[in-house]
Amino acid sequence: MLLRIDPGSPEPLFAQVARAVRAEIASGRVAAGERLPTAREVAQALQINLHTVLHAYQDLRDEGLIELRRGRGAVVVADAAALAGLRTDIDALVAKAAAAGISADTLSALVKEAAHGR
Repeated sequence: MLLRIDPGSPEPLFAQVARAVRAEIASGRVAAGERLPTAREVAQALQINLHTVLHAYQDLRDEGLIELRRGRGAVVVADAAALAGLRTDIDALVAKAAAAGISADTLSALVKEAAHGR
C-alpha cells in the first residue's frame, strides 16, 4: 500500500492519511480482510507522528471501513468492498458533472443533500 501526503497542504495530515487509505480501499488495491500496515510503520514511512496515523485509523474505524484489533492491528472490514464497487459509479458521476459544467462543490452539495434525504 502506497500512501502519499503533502506536508504543505492546508488539509490536516491525519485527514490526508485517512483519505489515502480510503482511496486504496475504494480502488480495490486493499481488499476486505487485509491488514493495514501498523500505525508505527506508516508514521515511520511518512515521517509523521504516530498519533497522527492513529487519528486517521480511528476516523476510518468510525466510518466503518476498518476494525482496530488489539494485537492484530487495523483490518479492512468486509463491508468496505461496497466502497470499491461505488468507485466506478462515482467516477462516472464526476465525469458527467464535469461535462455539464457542474463544479465539484455543487456536486458534493447535491450528493450530501441526496444522502440526507434518505
